[in-house]
Amino acid sequence: MSLSYQEVDSLEGASCVSELSSRTSGLSSTGSSATLLSSLSLQKKVDPQGYDVEFDPPLELKYKCPMCMLGLRAAVQTPCGHRFCRGCIEKFIRDSGPRCPVDNEELQEDQLFPDNFAKREILSLTVICPHEDCDQRMELRKLDGHRALCQFALVPCPMCQDSVRKNQLEEHAAQHCLRCLVSCPNCAQMFIYTERKCLTPLANAFLQSDRSALAQHMQEFTQIHMRHMADYLRSQSNGSSVPAPREPTDGRGVARARGSCECSQQWQDLRKIMLELEARLVLQDHQVRELSIRNTTQAAQVADLRRRLRCLDETVRELEAQQCQGVFLWRVEGFSALLRSQEAGQPVVIYSPAFYMGRPGYKLCLRLHLQTPSAPCWANYMSLFVHTMQGAFDNQLYWPLRGTIRLAILDQAEGHHYERVMEANLDLHAFQRPVLPCNPKGFGYVTFLHLQVLQEHQYVQDDTLLVRCKVTPYCAPSLQQDTFQSRDAEVSL
Repeated sequence: MSLSYQEVDSLEGASCVSELSSRTSGLSSTGSSATLLSSLSLQKKVDPQGYDVEFDPPLELKYKCPMCMLGLRAAVQTPCGHRFCRGCIEKFIRDSGPRCPVDNEELQEDQLFPDNFAKREILSLTVICPHEDCDQRMELRKLDGHRALCQFALVPCPMCQDSVRKNQLEEHAAQHCLRCLVSCPNCAQMFIYTERKCLTPLANAFLQSDRSALAQHMQEFTQIHMRHMADYLRSQSNGSSVPAPREPTDGRGVARARGSCECSQQWQDLRKIMLELEARLVLQDHQVRELSIRNTTQAAQVADLRRRLRCLDETVRELEAQQCQGVFLWRVEGFSALLRSQEAGQPVVIYSPAFYMGRPGYKLCLRLHLQTPSAPCWANYMSLFVHTMQGAFDNQLYWPLRGTIRLAILDQAEGHHYERVMEANLDLHAFQRPVLPCNPKGFGYVTFLHLQVLQEHQYVQDDTLLVRCKVTPYCAPSLQQDTFQSRDAEVSL
């Protein structure tokens, strides 16, 4: 097979050729225009965006909507060959005008037609149940039915309206629901658990024995207990709840002097304890309020620090990307794990960090595919593409991008680099100014390198593959020569 570079849509991946033929055959079997209009009317009411579920294996790029970046829902195709969720593209046309968001071609709603082939394939993909702790896997078309029966789904408790799993609803109602009915241990009257009052230590301890540990109850109701104890001691000291003690007498029935009564000293001690408890209660209330205010302030400070840290990380990555000066070296670490996934038939698609060709310069990134052994035409090949991205200097640059692009896999021992050279084609959308953060169109080689060639030299060392991209732009006549910066020197390993 000849190694020729070509433009490839990243949404369709390396299987664009076989996908296009299948799509053409699907269109030929759709029948008359009346059938097409009937299909469009049936799919009029669709969700506003794609399938936001976890696919296993991960969803291929050709099945992702380039607008919402989710699985294509009610997939439609445009005359210019792009796929979208019906809800996404119709909303875009209504809000932004009749044009394709990828290549800016004129596009009307009545020009959209259903992509039934893609719809069948997406509905046949395996997804994971979105409910936590549920490990069930099924086809996407069966997900709604599974959700209705999944025992890990959250449902509202009929009594307290808390969200509880289906398989834990009975246990929640019997042991944890705060609106359940309980019986009073004193009068046997039924009442709602959260409306109880802490009447006596014995009664409340009985209730808590059925709900949680007694120690937890004592910790939660410490202040209430202290208030009840203070009220009780105050009432006892005032003589409101018990009769006054009878004057003690000696053996002959003669009353003793009131000052020598031992009870008065006990009541004084109890009063002192009561005052101490009240003082401690007030102090604890102040401490709780101070801790609550401090906790709220610290939470706000932590959130602000995290936001500033994210901004600094983005700034550092942008500055690092601008130091490339036309030669970018991509270290693909953990390459053996990628090979194991490829051998298992799982698609491997990874993107490099963004890099600039200069300052100012075009912003680019690389995309690497490891084709599976079951790929139709390019099994066990490594595919390599270049994508243009929206950058900080786009207004200062000449579009489309013009220049020479050199892609290479570096030999880390003897210098036998595997390199391919291509020229920017000004007629392709891959080199036009991107309208999205990353141009979905890529330019490169579907059959860049067979994976067996990696064993011939030291292309992989310390489980790391080195990919080099060297871009030499052509300066437009209207731009100064120092607008683009390039470097022909070899990058040291």
